[in-house]
Amino acid sequence: MKKGEELEVAVEKLAFGGKALARVEGFVVFLDHALPGQVVRARIVRRKRQFAEAKVLEVLRQSPHYVEPFCGHFGTCGGCKWQDMDYAEQIQWKREQVRECLVHLAREDQIPVEPIVPSDHERYYRNKMEYTFSDRRWLLPSEIAREDVTHDRSFALGLHVPGFYDRVFNVEECFLQSPRSVEILRAVRDWCRKSGLPPYSVKTHEGFWRFLVIREAKRTGQTLVNIITAPHREKNEAVERLADHLSDSFPWMSTLVHSVTGKKAQVAFGETSRILRGPGFIEERLGSLTFRISAHSFFQTNPHAAEKLYDTVLEMADLSGNECVWDLYCGTGSIALYVAHRAREVLGFEVVEEAVQDAFVNAEINRIHNCRFVSGDLKDVIRSAMSGLKGEGRPHVIITDPPRAGMHPTVLKAILEAAPRKVVTVSCNPSTLARDLSVLLEAYEIERVQPFDFFPHTPHMECAVKLVRKE
Repeated sequence: MKKGEELEVAVEKLAFGGKALARVEGFVVFLDHALPGQVVRARIVRRKRQFAEAKVLEVLRQSPHYVEPFCGHFGTCGGCKWQDMDYAEQIQWKREQVRECLVHLAREDQIPVEPIVPSDHERYYRNKMEYTFSDRRWLLPSEIAREDVTHDRSFALGLHVPGFYDRVFNVEECFLQSPRSVEILRAVRDWCRKSGLPPYSVKTHEGFWRFLVIREAKRTGQTLVNIITAPHREKNEAVERLADHLSDSFPWMSTLVHSVTGKKAQVAFGETSRILRGPGFIEERLGSLTFRISAHSFFQTNPHAAEKLYDTVLEMADLSGNECVWDLYCGTGSIALYVAHRAREVLGFEVVEEAVQDAFVNAEINRIHNCRFVSGDLKDVIRSAMSGLKGEGRPHVIITDPPRAGMHPTVLKAILEAAPRKVVTVSCNPSTLARDLSVLLEAYEIERVQPFDFFPHTPHMECAVKLVRKE
């Protein structure tokens, strides 16, 4: 098998990360945009010692689980890669991938993985979208077909094309956040293109417009728009004119924030921010609680599914009202506040100072007085917290919700030293979850694994795991 060779293969399964898997005389071939049950003609694009990667050229036999994609950007966009697969089949594969990761990486043969909890909403479920400005626009297939039209490639605002860090296509429709979000996106793109100010270039690191972030509260209907630019103070007047335009065009917009970053990294996060319209935050409800969300705060992306997740976390924690609970990577305090009514006290840890400020405000809004929050790099502040604990100050239950990279080894070590009776860990990455569990399993055993589908039509999922200390 060589690069460039074409072959016919039957797709067996979906591997972790979303790629399809086929075998040729036992040799593994990974394919993009293929479904189990399909027979395809594919071309080898990369050959390794243990596997090959191939591009699908033609579907020779269709999968029984195939459905027609609903988005016109399917195939160009890197999101919603599974929208051509029946939803019931999607969630079955997600559960299987959780089980496989835990079995192979955590080295546990008997993992009690429960049926995945589906999302109540298969479309328009996200409460946050990040769009990128670029001076290297990727043309859509419909645009390429128009040979009679000359297209301006120097300005784009949309999403990255998979495999190209510097190429962005103009999003014209999206079924992730809401139709109103796309209206704002189009308005910002049209206005900024006509402003005469250039988009930021990842090649030269010059330009002004960098990111557009739109946050929506699904239960309250509030909308936050965050414009992120390069640090050119003399050009801030343009942002203020844009704010006027958006306020006039979308009177229902709740607040608008202008953030500035001088960093070269393509991360939609401002070093400084100023509020141009509204209070600078929106509010969302989960259960009986209200949460304040500012421009850079972390909040669960699918709030409807988050409520089910938090109910499960509370159930797994099994609190009597006498426990001290630690919430690691607490963000705006959503999990900490959700479980506070069943605990004696809750201590939350979070690295983002703005999120910690929101957490204190959220506690005040909800009249919760048994929660405290600590700001700082978790691997540092947790050691400090450990050194001053004695007796009743030690945690009985630890809840963790780390980023995709998982927990730092120092944090895992601190959890083992704290020796709580139970650990409830939430993860959006089964691979790093399994790695972290392999460390904790020296002192704990897995009692329950509950996956959730927060991200329909994508390979991503959330998972809650209950661990109990070994006797």
